[in-house]
Amino acid sequence: MAEQANGGYSGKILRVNLSNKSTSVETTDNSFLRKYLGGAGFVTYFLWKELGQGTDPLGPDNKLIFALGPLTGIPLPGSGRNCIGAKSPLTEGIAKSEVGGFWGAELKRAGYDVVIVEGKAAKPVYLWIHDGEVGIKDAGHLWGKNIKETQQTIRTELGDNLLRVAAIGPAGENLVRYACIMNGLFDVAGRGGLGAVMGAKNLKAVAVRGHQAPPISNSQPVTELRKWMAANLHLVKDFCEYGTGAAMEAFEAAGNLPVRNFRDGVFPGIKKISAPTIKDTIRIGMDACFACTVRCKKVVQVKEPYFVDPAYGGPEYETLAALGSNCGIDNLEALAKGSELCNAYSLDTISAGEVIAFAMECFENGLLSVKDTDGIELRFGNEEAMLKLIELIARREGIGDLLAEGAARAARKIGKAAEEFAIQVKGLEAGMHDPRVKPGLGLGFMVNPQGADHCCNLHDTMYIGENWRVKELKHLGMPVPFSLEDIGPRKVALFKLVQQKLILLDSLVVCQFLPYSFEQLNDVVAAVTGWDTSITELMRIAERTLTMTRLFNLREGFTAADDKLPPRFFQPKTDGVLVDKPLDPAKLEHAKRYYYVLMGWDEGTGIPKPEKVAELDIP
Repeated sequence: MAEQANGGYSGKILRVNLSNKSTSVETTDNSFLRKYLGGAGFVTYFLWKELGQGTDPLGPDNKLIFALGPLTGIPLPGSGRNCIGAKSPLTEGIAKSEVGGFWGAELKRAGYDVVIVEGKAAKPVYLWIHDGEVGIKDAGHLWGKNIKETQQTIRTELGDNLLRVAAIGPAGENLVRYACIMNGLFDVAGRGGLGAVMGAKNLKAVAVRGHQAPPISNSQPVTELRKWMAANLHLVKDFCEYGTGAAMEAFEAAGNLPVRNFRDGVFPGIKKISAPTIKDTIRIGMDACFACTVRCKKVVQVKEPYFVDPAYGGPEYETLAALGSNCGIDNLEALAKGSELCNAYSLDTISAGEVIAFAMECFENGLLSVKDTDGIELRFGNEEAMLKLIELIARREGIGDLLAEGAARAARKIGKAAEEFAIQVKGLEAGMHDPRVKPGLGLGFMVNPQGADHCCNLHDTMYIGENWRVKELKHLGMPVPFSLEDIGPRKVALFKLVQQKLILLDSLVVCQFLPYSFEQLNDVVAAVTGWDTSITELMRIAERTLTMTRLFNLREGFTAADDKLPPRFFQPKTDGVLVDKPLDPAKLEHAKRYYYVLMGWDEGTGIPKPEKVAELDIP
């Protein structure tokens, strides 16, 4: 590769081979950058191109990829994110996760767009990347430490309190299949077990520091968009005021809130654990990612009955639902402690909460006993059991060793009817939203290559009534309005459009909470890079990335039969508004097949047609 991009990129890919302690740098050219863009596009390309079929996710041949986009580190709200990907130890398919904070912007300033970690270190190490320089340093003294201790120790020994650290805690070291990677103390690359991949490589952390701001071809449109966002914060006012979780009471009323492993609908204690209550009780501040005016990150402090360190931020909606209502727990202080523990240990709170809820339902149905749990009464509502299980899972002790495998594997080992209680797709535990309310989301759970991912997905309720999202659809010629219950061709087409926009955001890598339109994204990409981009070109990149992820999973043995929801969603809830509203499996199956058609994949098998692969120029 030769000619470097004009703006937005460093034009450099750093490779680190931990097995032989070597590093190398490759350069990129504009044709490569315009074809894959960044973030999710880069991750998917390198995994598809360089991983062999059947690669052990926890073996040295797996690759851990940290990828930035052209807008990473640009002074613009939402631009402080990076993407991380690998073959997943949880699903054994492709995994990618986006994470905020300051790490991505710092890596861009240090001179790289991508870091590809290969091999396995003979003993624990961490990487030190700074202003183009790379060091592989001993981390034996860091192994076993939590995230805060790890960050503090690295900053002290390198003599820089402003460097940024992406690290794993004991859960990653112990290869918990849903361990996450922490950017700082409360920004999380949560899904798919990327922290376990990092642990399997004996890589404790990646510290970054840089002083070279990324180039911008034309800064004026960037300034204008930044001003527009500052003037339109009302579009995201709930995020500004509460962070995530402001609508939990409305979720419960509508049936969207997961209650006791997605089984029930009514949760009387919902107000006790909602974001407004957090603001009124234990919240002491709000924090933000790089260059962002939204400031949606909660900071909480609790002194009793549990001490909760405010350095670890505070629980987001997914955490409040996963550890809270989904486990039948309405003690806010306990949920704040659970959030802190998961961050300190580097555990995905969604998978952890769902696995604990799964175990509780198994226990209450006699599939697990106190003998299996070492005396722990794993009943819904038992906050002490929830907190104890987090620690046992992170350390793989007792029943935690089984649950560290994830709900799907644990269910297979327990046997009997346990698989009925495992709320997962392709091995990934479901995000905390109920497809019986949002059938478009259900389709997304089915077909997303990562599994039951709520982020790269359609939330049907967001496209009801008049708002900026619906307005954008009208500009793109998408007929509105939509009904919540609909899962016909128009809803499927809407899902495809939204999914592609979210993949575009994950490639740029830009926060999806920001209300940027296709047109605004295109204009700012053109301004930063100097390219004559179009919305069509950007959506084409997203389509190429989605199809490559499909090809990766097919190569690993996935089929259309894996694009299915767990049985629970085809059953009604036991109470509440969904007591008589299960999903219709025939309608979801028809929607899946039509999605395949829209994507240019075979209607029956979901295999991308050779003509589509050639059209998208996928290698």
